[in-house]
Formats: sequence, structure tokens, C-alpha cells
Amino acid sequence: MTCRIAVFGTGYLGATHAACMAELGHEVLGVDVDAAKLAKLEAGEVPFYEPGLAEVLKRNVDSGRLRFTSSYEEAADFADVHFIGVGTPQRKGDFGADLTYVNAVVDQLGPLITRPSVIFGKSTVPVGTAEALARRLDAFSRPGAEIELAWNPEFLREGFAVEDTLHPDRMVLGLRKTGRGRAEEVARQVYKKLLDEEIPFIITDLSTAELVKTAANAFLATKISFINAMSEVCEAAGGDVTTLADAIGYDARIGRRFLNAGIGFGGGCLPKDIRAFMARAGEIGADEALTFLREVDNINMRRRTRTVELAREAVGGSLLGARVAVLGAAFKPNSDDVRDSPALNIAGQIQLQGASVSVYDPKAIENSRRIFPTLSYESTAVDACKGADVVLVLTEWSEFREMDPRALSNVVRTKRIIDGRNCLDRDRWTEAGWGYRGMGRS
Repeated sequence: MTCRIAVFGTGYLGATHAACMAELGHEVLGVDVDAAKLAKLEAGEVPFYEPGLAEVLKRNVDSGRLRFTSSYEEAADFADVHFIGVGTPQRKGDFGADLTYVNAVVDQLGPLITRPSVIFGKSTVPVGTAEALARRLDAFSRPGAEIELAWNPEFLREGFAVEDTLHPDRMVLGLRKTGRGRAEEVARQVYKKLLDEEIPFIITDLSTAELVKTAANAFLATKISFINAMSEVCEAAGGDVTTLADAIGYDARIGRRFLNAGIGFGGGCLPKDIRAFMARAGEIGADEALTFLREVDNINMRRRTRTVELAREAVGGSLLGARVAVLGAAFKPNSDDVRDSPALNIAGQIQLQGASVSVYDPKAIENSRRIFPTLSYESTAVDACKGADVVLVLTEWSEFREMDPRALSNVVRTKRIIDGRNCLDRDRWTEAGWGYRGMGRS
């Protein structure tokens, strides 16, 4: 059954969800207040880099199944199913989540709805937010509108967002305890093609649905920081964290994924989400339950400092006047996202210590330039490495994994490389005469 859907917010989450809902055959209207972003999307252009999304977007814009608008009135008139996909950034001055954009969608949309409708939240929010929003809707919705709010968290990985939307490993739907109403039925209509694939569909209450997302991110962050803590121990003891990770990863209870030591995690989700989780736990009286996340965050930030120290050691103890090549600016490969990017943060710290820093990234140069305009940016890895005293690989793009060390040997001043993601073939680089340093590797 075809549904008429409005998606509020056309950033990374919203644009992906809107395009993929149209791909499932629904009629979709994307809603945003950013005129420049809307103009790009209406032309079938994605305003950020995400593999495969441009093709899905353009195909559905061209077919007429996907349109965009800035009008809440148009959205309320058009759709019976509404998705909230706006951002929840970290609040200025503390660790909590800023719910300004989520609240604004509910406050503007709710009074405009005149017929039975379901609003699904997809944004990552602190536990308790959905119930508060539902009560808000109850207070000002029109008689007969029968607006039901449910929570349907997203589990997108940047670089795999289309796959994760169209073929997720699970779906979660949180419903109010006062009664299920139509939300489950509507969700099953929207996601029928996915459910036909027998994807696990978990029905729960609003609070649990909110917690599933934040708990998942907290667990992933903990796993990454655990192996980075082991990296610190390996450096002190003369061990090899990569071999250690391989060995413990064979244990089915542990698994090998996300056990890659390096410069730590970043991006627009994990750092701010674990901090918001800690803040919310304190608000509801469960702060002791999440005190370990403070150390998870501390370990993560410490890896950035350690990488700067390794660069300083590599050039003789002082970065003043050194030439440093940084390969990678995005927080992860297959993305142009530089929000809280460890790579870009490290590059900035090295520059502040007096080095000349040249950065290359296959997709994230323009976004990087907006945040750190004083860094030098090059159009190729070779150009970034010219005259370098040390090369740092800080994002594990396949282009960097596959680099020929001999091709760079003639352009650098000194053949030293720091593998911030432990993604290079160490033997290949050392055999080519390079001084190689990995993270947590002797």
C-alpha cells in the first residue's frame, strides 16, 4: 500500500530517509527551512557525500514520488504519516542534547493537522522526550485530528546509509503505554517491503525505543575505547594491539568488529550521543550507572593527544617548522563528514604547535576548509606529501590503504609514516625503507 509521507529535516538522516521511503514506492515530501539545501535536493543533488544516495534521490525526484518544500501547511495537507528527522546537537555549555529543532517540528506541525495522523520520531533524543512530545501534541492538537506519536529510531552508518535504511538489521517501534492506536498498523504499511524480508521488528514502549539507540551508540563507543585503552597498555608493554584484537575477536562473545585501535571515534553521533546519555542519566537519577562513559570519552580524546605526541617525536621533539602531511580529514571513510573529526582535530593541534600542515581527503576538503581555513589543502595525496618530514594517515580510505610507498618516497623529505588507523601493510612500508609507527604496535 502506498503511503503519503512527510519527512521533516533534510540533513543526513532526513534526506536519506525521504529518498529511501520514495524508493519503497511511497509518495514523499521532504520539509526543511534551508532554501539552499532544498534547491539542491529539488534538482536531484545530495548536499553531502553518501555512497549510492545520489542515484536513489535523483531517480525518485525524476519519477515525481519525491518532492521538497519549506511549507508546513503543505506537509500537513499532503501527508498522514510524518517522520521527524532533524538534528539534536550537543547543547552549548553542557553535555545535554539540544531539542530545539525536534520541539519546533511538533509545535509547528501539530496545530496544522486536521485528520487522523501518525508522527514517527527518528531523531536521537534523550529518554523521556517522546512522552513529553506526545503530551504536547495532546494539549494543542485540533479536535478530531487524533494525532498519535511513536518512536522509530534510526541505526544508520555513514557510508552505508542507503543499505541500512532499505535493508536494516532490525527495526524498533516505541508506542505509548496508553494504547497502541494506529501507529503499529501504519508502520507495518510503511515498511511492508522490509518486513517481507523478515527483518526483526521489535515493538516496545517509547522509553525503551529511545534507549535502544543511545545504548547501541554507548556500547560501540565503549568497545572502541576499550581497544584504544589496550593500545596504551601495548605501547607500554611492547605488545601489538592488532594481534591482540585478532585473538580476542575470535571469541564469539566479543567479536572482531569495532576492535580497531587508532585515533578514536568522532562524527556527529557517537561523541555527542554518549555525552547526552550521561547528562540525561544524571537528570533522572541514574548518573552512577553511566559513570564509565566519562572514561570512554576521556580515552577517546586522549588518542588525539597521543597522535600529536607521536608526530612530535617523529620529527625530533619539536613540531616548530616541521612539514606534516595529513591524509584524511573525514571522521571515517566514505563520508565527507568532519563533525568532531579526530583527523581534523589532530591536524589543527599540530599546526598550533608550529608545523606547516598539508591535508588531503578524497571527499571532505570543502567541509574541512570551512572549519579550519588556516590549514593547507591539496588535491592529491602526493601533493600533500611533498617535502613532508612525517606523513600521518588519519582516515582509513581505501585510497590510502592501497598507496604505493615507493610512489611517495621521492616526494617526501623524510620517509616516516604514522598509521593512525592501523590500516596499512606495515611490512610493505618498512621494506620500502619507511619508518613506520602504528597505534599500539611495537
